[in-house]
This record gives sequence, C-alpha cells and structure tokens, in this order.
Amino acid sequence: MISTELPAAARLPALDRRGLLKGIGLGAGLVSVPLSARIGERGFTHGVASGEPGATSVLLWSRYVAEQTTMVAWEVKEADGGQVVAGGEIEASPDSDWCIKPRAEGLRPGAWYLYRFRDAAGNVSEEGRTRTLPQGAVDRFRMAVFSCANIGYGWFNAYRHAAESNAFDLLVHTGDYFYEYQPGRYPSADQALPGRFLDPRSETVNLADYRLRHATYRRDPDLRRLTQLYPMILGWDDHESANDSYATGAENHQPETEGEWSVRKRAAVRAYREWLPVSDEDWASYEIGDLATIFRLETRLEARSKQFSIGDVLQEKSSPEEAMRALIAFRDGDYRDPARTVLGAQQETWLADGLRRSKAAGKTWQVLAQQVLMGSSRTPGSLATAVGDAIPEFARQRLLAAVLAGSAGIPFNMDAWDGYPAARERLFAASLEAGADLLVLAGDTHNAWAFELDHAGEKVGVEFGGQSVTSPGAESYLSAIDPRTFASGIVSENPQLKWADTSQRGYLAVELTPERAIADYHFLGSIRQQGTALAGTKRITSVAGSRTLDIG
Repeated sequence: MISTELPAAARLPALDRRGLLKGIGLGAGLVSVPLSARIGERGFTHGVASGEPGATSVLLWSRYVAEQTTMVAWEVKEADGGQVVAGGEIEASPDSDWCIKPRAEGLRPGAWYLYRFRDAAGNVSEEGRTRTLPQGAVDRFRMAVFSCANIGYGWFNAYRHAAESNAFDLLVHTGDYFYEYQPGRYPSADQALPGRFLDPRSETVNLADYRLRHATYRRDPDLRRLTQLYPMILGWDDHESANDSYATGAENHQPETEGEWSVRKRAAVRAYREWLPVSDEDWASYEIGDLATIFRLETRLEARSKQFSIGDVLQEKSSPEEAMRALIAFRDGDYRDPARTVLGAQQETWLADGLRRSKAAGKTWQVLAQQVLMGSSRTPGSLATAVGDAIPEFARQRLLAAVLAGSAGIPFNMDAWDGYPAARERLFAASLEAGADLLVLAGDTHNAWAFELDHAGEKVGVEFGGQSVTSPGAESYLSAIDPRTFASGIVSENPQLKWADTSQRGYLAVELTPERAIADYHFLGSIRQQGTALAGTKRITSVAGSRTLDIG
C-alpha cells in the first residue's frame, strides 16, 4: 500500500448544463473559438493531473479560465515534510483552451510529492499527488492499466476502485480514453445509462468538438479523483480520433461530409495534448530503475497502414469453395506484404535500439505499453454450430466469415497486430536479437486475454490484454453463446492464447519484481450501478526470464 496520505477528495462544482450547451449550435464559425468562451466558467474548472514522470521530473496539468490570458502560479512540495521544492508561473491562454502544463524539475527519484496551482487572487486548485520514477535497485513497481472507457455505457467504477486501493505507483492508459460517437450511436439510446450525458450532441469532428468531449469526460468524479492521485502514461488508440483509424483515414471518417482526415486528425491530437498530462512526443520510453523499461508506442495515426477486411476478401464469392480460394490467395499474398506497418520505420528502429539498450543495462523487463493485441488468435470452428439463429443476422454472418477465415489460417481481428504479420515478425525478431523479455500491455478489444508470444519456434515474451472499463465485450454481440464456451473454444483453438474472459469489465493491476510479473485482472461487480465491489480477480504470473505464463 502507498503510505503517503491522500489529498482531500476533489471538490466538484455543480455543472450548469444550460451554460455548457450555450452556443454549441452556432455553426462552423465558432470552430476556432475556445471552448471556455462558450461555457462561462472561470477559475480552476477541471481538477488536476500529472503524467510523463521521469526520475527527477513530472508534468503537471490543470485548467484555469480567465477573462484574458493570465499567469498562474504552481508549486510542488514534499509529500511528507511539506517543504516546497519546485514552482513557477505558467500562462493560461485561450489558445490552449486554458489548459496549463508546467514541468516540475529537480525532484528526487522515486518520491511522492503534492502539488497545486494558485491564481493572483489567492484562489487555489485541488491538491494533487504525484510520484517520480525510481532509480537504482527497485524491488517492486505497481501499475494500474486501463482501456476503453465509454461514458455512456456505465460508471467508471474501475477508476474508483484503483483510486480507493491506494496501491499503485503509476497509471497506464492504453487508449480509448473517450469515444467520438454522437449520443445514441454507441451506446444506442436504449443501452445508454441514464444520467451519463454526453457533449457535444454530435460526433466529434472539429477542434471545438474534441475539446468539449474532453471536458465532458473530466466531469466524471471517478476519473477526476484517479488522476488527482497518481501520475499517468497515456497513449491514444482509435476513438480519441475516430474508430479504426490509420495514418490516412478511419472507418468512422467520411471525407465527403467531415472534411479532410488530416485536419480532423490534427484537431484530435491537439485537444488530446491540451487536455491530458502528455508530452508532444508520439512515442517515448520510461526507466523504472534497474527493473524495467516501459516503451509507450504509437500504433494508430502516424504510420499504420489501412486495415484489411475479411468482408472485402469474401465479397461476391458465391460458394464456400470460391470463398476458400479467395481466402488462401489473400493469406499467401497481400496479407503478408512486408510494406505494411503499424509503427513505421522510424519507430521500429527506435524500439529495436531501445530494447537493446534496456537489456544491455541489465533491466529485467521490457514493457510495451501499446494499444492493440499482439498475440495471434483465430475464430474456432466450433462456434459455427454453437451460434445458431439466436443472434442478429449481421452478427451471425460476420461470425461465420471469421470462422471460415480461421479455417484458412487467417486471424479474425485485422485491426490488431494480427492484421500486420510482417510488422509483428520484425518486432519479434528485434526483441529476440536484443535478448529482451517482452511484457506487452494491450487494450482495445474490451475483453481480457493472456498470451505467450513466440516467433519462429522461439519464445518472445508474454502479453496481458486488459478488459475495458465500461465498453461492452464479446458477450454483447454473441449473447446466444455462453461466454465460458466462447472463451474455452478460442483458447483451445489458438496455441499462443492461454486464458481469456470475454464478459466482464474492470482493469488490470500489474506488479513487477526482479523475480516475476504478476497480473491481477480485477472484474467489477457492476458498471450500471456505482460501487467498487469486485465480482472476482484472476491472477496470472510470469517468472522473469521464462517468457511463459503461470495461469494458476
């Protein structure tokens, strides 16, 4: 447990919904007008947060709204003695939507600190708590890993549980911090939890939209409290911009009505970097003393090739035989194109060099904090008979196509690393050349997974794929199949996959020691009611150097 006393709980002012919505419908002319100019709020409006920790520095975040550009003071003090050790002033400006992000320097490694912001009139923000990364010998380091938090589906009980546990050194968010859809889309109107309103009342497309969506999410008291207490490492997945995004487009972007993708992408990235304690670096590494290096990867917007679609491969195929011939031709041809990439050449080189340096420095773990599953999995043929006619026809057809693809040796998730086999092979080969022991963290799928990764007959490492905070998993579209049947079927079909849970929400707690990595999959009892009661926890471990899992 963390011994440092927690700051007081965030004081959340009541949200004036009418004031928030005022001016939203005034048209495209207000796209460049700062969000705050339309809200009417003043002062410290959205709490505090911290991120991008180093051994002697950390990035602080808050938001201060004023009548005009103004200076805001900040200070950092020792968590135990109360002595101020760093401070300064930073400009709050409408150009950054009033978000302020000073970096505190000159701190001690592996130490807890308290911080706050203050305006010229003496008004202060909430007090936050943060921690620098350790140097030297480290015998234990704990991370809370989150993904896929859709505010419309339920309460962020996973955030609350992690905050109340007071047990972590760092938060890692692997993406889908928010969702871009308009109200009524995902979730649908009948799926949405009453009281979890969403703004803007449209899909997020321009800068004002993305800023407002960030503001809406930071109104959630559990997200706000969690980020008040721990430093964060965050990487975007697709929904921070648009579903199934890649370098030059996205499934949920229609240029004919939503403009150029490059413009939308810039708006999404700008708002993300304004509203979160993140750096402007697309990828970065973090040293955990002699224990580990964490590599934060960028797998979406800078270099990723467009995803393949099994539906496109099977289009206009009128018989099973014709479909199978098309799948085999795809498997042996375009699917293995070495030019297709997830990271891009520059990031691949950076990661390969980083893995070598980390292992040469004697660090036990090389941790990839990234977005999509790296382990390989195909849809089991047994599901074709299990599904029957009890699910919607579109879901049934999609499942049967995935089963057919699996029988041809093609994985079902073309949006994960499975859709980019040559790129994954390059990464695994670089890891083996470095002698690294990969520990991969992933999100995206909304379900929980544990893989043993291998390449050309050699063990590469392990992967913990975390379940979502609220977004629905396989149980939502395969409701006619018992989740245990689905999980056991997919595990038995795929040699790398050692365990799965496809029906529960929550988060992943990962503890690193020189001897082992321990992953606790915490499953919340509910997301439809507020509360932190757990439905259960699954513990999976990996002994250092084994590159294998002990499922228990």
